[in-house]
Amino acid sequence: GPRKRPGTGKSSSRAATPDRPEAFERRRFGASASSPAAAAHAQAVLRLLLAQGGSTTRLCEAIADAKLGLHVIEQRHCTDVPEPVRAALPGEALLERISCLASRGVVMLDSLAYIATRCLPRELAQEIEAGTQPIGHLLERLWVRRALWPRAHPALCTRLWARVGCPDASASRTCTIATPDGPLMVITETFRDGMLRLQPACDPE
Repeated sequence: GPRKRPGTGKSSSRAATPDRPEAFERRRFGASASSPAAAAHAQAVLRLLLAQGGSTTRLCEAIADAKLGLHVIEQRHCTDVPEPVRAALPGEALLERISCLASRGVVMLDSLAYIATRCLPRELAQEIEAGTQPIGHLLERLWVRRALWPRAHPALCTRLWARVGCPDASASRTCTIATPDGPLMVITETFRDGMLRLQPACDPE
């Protein structure tokens, strides 16, 4: 079989059809806009997505009007984390996860998360590590607050896009998620064109 890349640790991938979530339809945000009006609408939607501070998972589900599939592309426990993450989160070993949310084979969101699982209740940490539910659903059990970084961090975006492809800096953001006890996660998200294509049809005028 193919050789494992050094330093990636144990990885997991879950997907139905196609076999690899990297093979889902994944397009830059706004790529489907076919007119100036549609492009303007896409940019207005993007501004809202980048600014919102709630559960991205719930937002994606509302747009798709369906339960989404979580597809874990790669997951590992690691100590070789990027410096901005090291500065933001406690602990030496963190859980790194690259995943996507998709509906009907179309990607809505790609994400790279670093999670200080030792800061979570044991049962919740185990459920996150299992990778069967979106993190946003599991975090609803806790009081959490999201703090947006001034911009999506380039090193984190590079790590994400190296795995999933389709770089799109203008549709990406990085934020820290914290509880009253302190920060527990840094997540970088890239919104995809599926956010637009899975919305109900509407007349931009």
